Amino acid sequence: MSSETAVSLLARACDDAAAVRAIIDVAGVTDAILGFHAQQAVEKSIKAVLASHDQTFPFTHDLEGLIERCGEAGIEVPGELDRMAGLLTPYAVRHRYGGEPPALVDRGTALALAACAVAWATAQLEV
Repeated sequence: MSSETAVSLLARACDDAAAVRAIIDVAGVTDAILGFHAQQAVEKSIKAVLASHDQTFPFTHDLEGLIERCGEAGIEVPGELDRMAGLLTPYAVRHRYGGEPPALVDRGTALALAACAVAWATAQLEV
């Protein structure tokens, strides 16, 4: 992985976190859409950190698996992300491919997780 990949992933994570902030109070936007963008912000942030440490990662939306990969690489993940990020994983898959939308986190928690992930990745990449 390259630092260029890490920076690109972090930029996309920032875009998704901005989307969460922009739609958090929009009543017509479903929790599933907001959860999807929060999940994407966290996923891309974790992958950016892994890439910045020259670690490979699988093509997956499984946040718990990506966090586990960080641990295997000796990368410390903030406690809030470590404990709760996995709750966002279903928003990446179920919402996109049908099925009942998950109701695992409230909008504020989704925003907090996205913001935490982006802040952590930004600090890790020192951008």
